Amino acid sequence: MPSPILSSPAGAAAAQRAAGNLRGVGWMLMTGLLFVCVTGIVRHLGTDMAAVQAAFLRYVFGLLLILPVLYRQVGTGLVPRRLGLHALRGLVHGVGVMLWFVAMARIPIAQVTALGYTAPIFTTIGAALFLGESLRARRIGAVLVAFAGAMIIVRPGIEEVSLGALAQLTAAPLFAASFLLAKKLTETESSSTIVAFLSVFVTLVLLPPALLVWRTPTWEELAWLFLTAVIATLGHYTLTRAFQAADLTATQPVSFLQLVWATLLGYYIFGEQPDVWTWIGGGVVVASVTYISHRESRARRRNVVESADI
Repeated sequence: MPSPILSSPAGAAAAQRAAGNLRGVGWMLMTGLLFVCVTGIVRHLGTDMAAVQAAFLRYVFGLLLILPVLYRQVGTGLVPRRLGLHALRGLVHGVGVMLWFVAMARIPIAQVTALGYTAPIFTTIGAALFLGESLRARRIGAVLVAFAGAMIIVRPGIEEVSLGALAQLTAAPLFAASFLLAKKLTETESSSTIVAFLSVFVTLVLLPPALLVWRTPTWEELAWLFLTAVIATLGHYTLTRAFQAADLTATQPVSFLQLVWATLLGYYIFGEQPDVWTWIGGGVVVASVTYISHRESRARRRNVVESADI
């Protein structure tokens, strides 16, 4: 016999929302792992190639990967319903990508990732202001505490802000805007369409500045950038699936786990010795994510029960 709680329309809706948030968390965890892999490859490439050219080639390869999707859409007469919104997202994301490549070539992986966590602050606030999502106290607390953990990591070097750190701090709100636009696009567009047209418009945005600094890449560089495109394209797909499944503000705190993975990558692969502040800040991040997951789980169960009583 089905539970009377879940049988009521309100209870069923609450249960469906909880299940969606759980799927979104899973997709976001996968996204974090994929983007950490991208970080490692870009770090490996170093500063031999201009950041904007590397970013352009990465998106050219990404565009080649999703050409079958574009061909199928054109062949069936399907076009994106919000082409202007796709173009706007491509513009802000393209500038953010250029700045991110600059940062990756100049500061340690842990610092790049930590400074990138200013983005969820803008994302969470923007989701409440422009997407109408609820801004619960526990979500605000989790984001702020995790952000504080990120700042603990970079605190010893924050007095002298390098070009790389400044580039990443500037990129963060641009990526936040890109995430908000992606969330808005999920209302009318499929995941494959959103990923495909991001590659199209970011490639167009990066083309002019890339031509200004162009040099002939080596075959090894092309191979690494192709691998970067494969992994990053998968990452954008899983990110879009997370946005479709759950509230954006519910998935953002989980993304902070990427900081821990990036720190471990820098230590074991590139010999970037994390200091005591890195471990303290990482502990704060993990504690914040664990707490928010526990609170959200309890809130979902309580909402199901309350909905059944209405």
